[in-house]
Amino acid sequence: MRALNFYSSNYHSQLVCRRKICTIRLGDKTHKYAEGDIVWVTVGKRFAQKKKIYTSVIDRVLVKPICQLTMEDLQGENPDLTSIQDLLLFLKSIYDKPLTDTDTVTVVYFSEIIE
Repeated sequence: MRALNFYSSNYHSQLVCRRKICTIRLGDKTHKYAEGDIVWVTVGKRFAQKKKIYTSVIDRVLVKPICQLTMEDLQGENPDLTSIQDLLLFLKSIYDKPLTDTDTVTVVYFSEIIE
């Protein structure tokens, strides 16, 4: 089974309370995630232990330039994001490189599977 992992500890509380409903990943990730895939939603640093939060289904996968992201996309990623500029700053901190609003991202919407 694949994992939809989140590096930042900031995500842990958002995932636990189910406020986070999508993730925005740099580049085209359609080879990695597809609608209908079952994944574990996990939190943890790269090459370190991960904590499974829940099992999820991928509901929708969208590839588009950052400038075409909607408020639904932004709010699903992080309810505190209010603009594309906020997202660019946020993504820069994660990927440690400057980005522009023409860079391509993949938006992965997911929902918990109640077992």
